[in-house]
Order: sequence, then C-alpha cells, then structure tokens
Amino acid sequence: MFKNALVFHIEQWEPPTLGDVERRLDGARFAPCRPSQPESAGWVEPRGQKHGALMESVAGQLVLKLCSESKPVPGSVVKEQLEAQLQKIEAETGRRPKGKAAREIKEQILHELLPRAFPKRSTTPVWIDLEARRVLIGAASAKKADAVATQLVDLFGGLRLAPLQTALSPATAMAAWLSDKQAPAGFSVDRDCELKQPDSEKASVRYARHTLEIDELGEHIRQGKLPTQLALTWNGRVSFVLTETLALKKIKLLDVVLEGRGPADGADDGFDADVAITTGELQQLLPDLIAALGGPLVKQSLAAPAGAAASGTDPAPWDAIAA
Repeated sequence: MFKNALVFHIEQWEPPTLGDVERRLDGARFAPCRPSQPESAGWVEPRGQKHGALMESVAGQLVLKLCSESKPVPGSVVKEQLEAQLQKIEAETGRRPKGKAAREIKEQILHELLPRAFPKRSTTPVWIDLEARRVLIGAASAKKADAVATQLVDLFGGLRLAPLQTALSPATAMAAWLSDKQAPAGFSVDRDCELKQPDSEKASVRYARHTLEIDELGEHIRQGKLPTQLALTWNGRVSFVLTETLALKKIKLLDVVLEGRGPADGADDGFDADVAITTGELQQLLPDLIAALGGPLVKQSLAAPAGAAASGTDPAPWDAIAA
C-alpha cells in the first residue's frame, strides 16, 4: 500500500457530513488533461474498480488515492523551436525579439506542442487515521506531499494539517545512533546509510549492503557529516529507510507479517487485507519512531481554506464514515 510516506498531524478538524464528503469527492474526481492542459489532478477509486467509492473505510481507517497527470514538453524541443522562430523574425525584420516578446513566443510554442506531448500519470495513496489524528501521504518528497496535502485541505473544509516534526531532528538522532552503535528501542540498524557534509561542497559518503558498526563511520560524523538516510527495521516486522526530512522510504512488510495471510478469493481482491495489515503495522511503528526522535513537535501548519472555522474539532460526523 505504501512504498514511501510522509506524516502529517491533524491540527484542526471541521468534518463535513457524509453526504457533503461524497459530493465534494465526486466534484473533485480525476479527469485526464485536455489537449492544451499541462497538468491535472483528482481523486480516483482506491480499490481500483471503476465507478466505485472514492473513499474506502477499512477497520475504521480512511483511504483515498490522488491521481496526477502531467504533459511535459522537452525543454530541448522548446529551445530549438524558439531559436528557429527568433532567427526567422530577425531575418525578416532585422530585429531579434527579446524580453516579453520572446517569452510570448515561447508560451505560444508550448501551447502548440502540448497537444502532442505524451501524458505521464501517477497515483498517491492517502491514509487518514482519525484516532491518532494523523494523515499519511504516500510520497517521499516534501514538495509532492505538500501538493497532496493542499488537495486534502481544499477537499475537506476546515481541515488544517501540519507536517510531523519531532523534538530531535532525524539527522541528529541518526548521528547519535550510529556514533554510539546503538539503535533505539524496538529498532535495528540495517546495512545502508548516506552521510553528507552540510556546507556548500556537500561532500557525501554512502554505504550500501555494508555493516555500519565501524569506527570509520563515527569518524565521518565527528568531521561534521550528518546522516541523510539510514536503513532501519522495526521489531523484525517492517523495514524502511528514514531520511533527514522524516520521510519513510522503501517501506517493506517482512515475511513474519505476511506469512499468516491467505490468498485472496474470488470475492476479495485483497484490498481490505492489504489496508488492514499495512495500517495495523504502521499504527504501531509510528509512535515508536516518534518516541525515538524525542516526541512530536508540531509547527508550520498548512492554512485551512478561507472561511473555515477557527476552532472546533468535533469528529462525530466522521464516525459513520469510518464505521
């Protein structure tokens, strides 16, 4: 369900009614890019069944999926055609367009090329944990996660999200674990790590499939390099890579978690089991990880849409959705 994830805290909750949720989702349903449209985003069925529900509830956990499509036009093609146009105008008029005139020509070229561009499409899973007041977005980059979070804020009026922050920065905590050769309680350090010098040169060292219990690694840290990625395993059940931005990458449920799961039958596509198992494990992993990083520290919320109430977090209307 999740290969990567960034965690957001629900700061404010102004839930709409179930009927309003369904109307808003239907109004924000994904539609492919039009011929001259560079990008499009909207909600699709998490279960993957056409005309199905746009929000699923599994064991009280809410699951959505955002689909994004873009039509990138290669910069080299635009540059080549722009140069040809400028040279043609210069030959005909004796003057080469510059500034605003050149930008307008470039925009016209982009507009003409867009209908011929091949669309690229991707989906991002979203998990809303009402009880823990958390939202997990299946992205590794803050930019992509913020874009999805903004879509959620627009969708659910009165919702305010803040990226999860902890008392200890991940880089500081990872440096301590590696220097002391001691993982936090419930975790083990695996065999992949990256360190970077936080200066203009950005000197980096990467260890892949290599034991990390070595003095050399501690020496890099003493010289000022900080861990930007570290592979960890939680309780022998879930492996992942923790990054300096508190992103979880390469999330993988290990065999001990999956061995008891039977094959999906004809009436079950396996979606419910995947959601239940994944969210069940991450519900336990995340509090342990946050504790290992010194506890939560929430800052810099994403503002709710204009007109949203300034207070009130009554979750009652969501009980029917999550049931």
